Amino acid sequence: MEAVQGLSEALPTAQVAGSPGVPPVSGVLSVADVSRSLSSVPVAADGPGMIDQLRELEDLKSLAAAKQARIAVAFDLSQRREQAAAGVPAKEQGAGVGAEIALARRESPARSGRLLGLAKALGTEMPRALAALESGELNEWRATLIVRETACLSAEDRCAVDEELAADAGTLAGAGDRAIIAAVRAAAYRRDPHSVAKRASHAVNDRTVTLRPAPDTMARLTALLPVAQGVAVYAALTRHADTARSNGDERSRGAVMADQLVENITGTPGGVSSIEVQLVMTDRTLFQGDSEPARLAGYGIVPAHWARQTVLGEETDTAEPTTWLRRLYTTPGTGELLAMDSKARIFPPGLRRFLQVRDDTCRTPYCDAPIRHHDHIIPWHQDGPTTSHNGQGLCEACNHTKETPGWTARTLPGPRHTVELQTPTGHTYHSTAPPPPGTGTPSRRREKRPKHLRQAKARKCARLRHSLAA
Repeated sequence: MEAVQGLSEALPTAQVAGSPGVPPVSGVLSVADVSRSLSSVPVAADGPGMIDQLRELEDLKSLAAAKQARIAVAFDLSQRREQAAAGVPAKEQGAGVGAEIALARRESPARSGRLLGLAKALGTEMPRALAALESGELNEWRATLIVRETACLSAEDRCAVDEELAADAGTLAGAGDRAIIAAVRAAAYRRDPHSVAKRASHAVNDRTVTLRPAPDTMARLTALLPVAQGVAVYAALTRHADTARSNGDERSRGAVMADQLVENITGTPGGVSSIEVQLVMTDRTLFQGDSEPARLAGYGIVPAHWARQTVLGEETDTAEPTTWLRRLYTTPGTGELLAMDSKARIFPPGLRRFLQVRDDTCRTPYCDAPIRHHDHIIPWHQDGPTTSHNGQGLCEACNHTKETPGWTARTLPGPRHTVELQTPTGHTYHSTAPPPPGTGTPSRRREKRPKHLRQAKARKCARLRHSLAA
């Protein structure tokens, strides 16, 4: 416990020595020194001591977050100065800073942009909130809430809210997320009610629909709507579910609502009338009932039985689903998807589809955003070929970042497609395409199944072969 306290006292005065561009300074504590010291702290011998350690380590995490914020602001300033000296136009200065911070923090570029905005707001406009973060009174998430709820205010009003929150010691002490949001909103509204109301009126422009994977081959379809529309949609689905269940429908209330939502949007009871199955699977999974999982493009890993049922149409309620199966083959041994090439500057549809399936999501490390751009790793204007080996899938933001001066990329030899990304500060990061199903999987002896299960599996495989042949 004393060791943890010592680290907490030492960290604010520590300099980031030993990192690229910062020479080690004799006698100055580095972040690496702190890390080594922390790893040597033993677990307390009794319950009260363990709880004390947990609390002190939580304070240390908040202190580290505050230090990261200060470093991020300093790094942004230094990069802008370098870019200005290099003649970069003022409106383009700062490009790529958030992306490099994202790689260093192992975060997505989108989240890193929010973290950099948080650091700037705390460092320049809300010093008391930053002090609360350093002391452990706030954690990084709750500091983010304070900054987010004051984003519509001027710098002067944001400073005033910062002072108001700090004046009452009980505002943040013991407060949860909702309490902090309520206190900050009230303070912001008192300072500038017009800006708060204007922000709310403009929020309607942020309405959107998103899709995220969920466990057990499910997905979360989320709609951000104006409150009146959201309530109206939910009320209509609720009324339909109540009516259906009162008429004897045995599905759960939530299941009825979900099914009706799908039917209302797609116009088809099951939601699917014809599909092109972008499934990457082994032939053993498809035809021999193997248990090796498959990968569904745009979703992720799915169980083998679900993949077979989807190809057979058993996962839909449609009477005669039309299923298109796009076959994708891998190189024996390595699992590398077979290559395609083209002489065109723009990737042709088939090659774009190939990159989409091979890479699955944006290839920038820690970014799992959907692929929006099909990028030449070595740019086309530098004689980079339009091939699968020189191609990668990127989100829009990462593709623009890659074109910023100082960023370079190249492919590396290996069993699977690998890209090395180098940032303007000289740091390198590697990105390897996800392994196709069955890659490196040793052959397994299939357990003996009961005869009736083997016969049922054989009938399903026969139906599948017949449908594909047709």
